[in-house]
Amino acid sequence: MLSASKPYYEQIKDYILYKINTGELAPHDQVPSERVLSEQFGVSRLTVSKAIKELVMEGRLYTQVGKGTFVSDKPIDQTLDRLTSFSEEMHKRGQSPSSRVLQAAVIPATERVAQRLGIPTNVPVVLLKRVRLADHQPVALETAYLVASYCEGILDHHDFAHDSLYDVLRTHYHLHLMYADQELEARQPTSEEAQFLQIDTNIPILHITRITYIETDQPLEYVESAYRGDRYKFRARLVKV
Repeated sequence: MLSASKPYYEQIKDYILYKINTGELAPHDQVPSERVLSEQFGVSRLTVSKAIKELVMEGRLYTQVGKGTFVSDKPIDQTLDRLTSFSEEMHKRGQSPSSRVLQAAVIPATERVAQRLGIPTNVPVVLLKRVRLADHQPVALETAYLVASYCEGILDHHDFAHDSLYDVLRTHYHLHLMYADQELEARQPTSEEAQFLQIDTNIPILHITRITYIETDQPLEYVESAYRGDRYKFRARLVKV
């Protein structure tokens, strides 16, 4: 089935892409295992592995540790010109947002968090750590810190497995998030990030830090997020001035 005119791994990539483009493999369908593909094409598993890894890096496939490799849905494409919540972005794309809450507590601000929020060390902050899901698939690991005095009792009255944090801040605490300073970098995931995002440690993530301000120009929120590089992309329009 394979010809000598093109590297074998590229022909296997083409075969998988053909199955995806014709609809034979739909989003979230599992692709055949490396063993099955190596036997089908009469090549080594190393050759198949290279084809699979390149398709993962290109965002056409994604892996779930211990489960296998699956066809990716369209990447989540978010612009960087508006301050929106994760829930807003998912609803806008017709996807269902939800979260798995890993930690929710009021803690003393560490020196690092206090510096970013412009408050003294040990002042109470709300810690909310969640795996963010789109259509039940993990796409981000997010850790948010909020100045507790602005939103007292927020963890007692809201379920952030389903509730939008920004919506709660706006409707229940009348806090209007006006702008944010955000930084992005691509890097390899930590073992914790890889575990919760269900990816291999060789799949890059987009690491984002954000400080969000309210109307008085005071920081309300400091967030550290790790987005799956194979499922998420950010886009910006640059205008010549």
